[in-house]
Order: sequence, then structure tokens, then C-alpha cells
Amino acid sequence: QVKLVESGGGLVQPGGPLTFSCAVSENIFDFNNISWHRQAPGKERDFVASINVNGRIYYSDSVKGRFTISRDNAKNTVYLRMNSLKPEDTAVYYCNAEIPFKHYWGQGTQVTVSS
Repeated sequence: QVKLVESGGGLVQPGGPLTFSCAVSENIFDFNNISWHRQAPGKERDFVASINVNGRIYYSDSVKGRFTISRDNAKNTVYLRMNSLKPEDTAVYYCNAEIPFKHYWGQGTQVTVSS
């Protein structure tokens, strides 16, 4: 059973940084793609950033230039470094690992951006 465990959420002031971790129970190169998504209250879950098995990276327009996705292959962990946080970044953030025809999700971690 694949497990993804996110950590690093919390309360942060506008403009501040925060880093999430997603620890994957299996070798991250077993997955085509690992990504971050977020869901704000009352809204649908949206794509934030992804890194594929070849290291190719994508970001949503709303976070481009502020967020950075990276991975530590030895630790089977993917990170999301968030800078210049805005109140509209407030959401539950989820890690996703993808293989053909199947997605695995973490339990989510909350970030609240507020002064």
C-alpha cells in the first residue's frame, strides 16, 4: 500500500515562507509524476506544481515564481517551498503520486496565511 505523508503546514504571515514535505513510502522513481495540489474552503482541488520522473517541473500560473518543487531521491521525499505567501494561498495542500491509471493521495496539510 503506497503511503504519502505530508508535513509542514501551519499559520504564516503574508509574505512569509513555508516548506512542505511529502514522504513517499516507495521509491519515488516508481511514479511517473509527483505533484502538489490544494483545496481552499468551498472550492475544488487545484493543481499547484509537479515534478516528473525525468525531473521536468510544472507550476500553476498562480504560484509560478513564488513556489519551488524539489525532491530528495535518497529520502523518497518531495518538497514544496513557498515564498511570498498570500492570503489566497490558504488551503489544504495535498501530495499526489501518479502511475498509469492510478493516483495516490496524502492526507493533506493545512496552511493558513493571515496576519
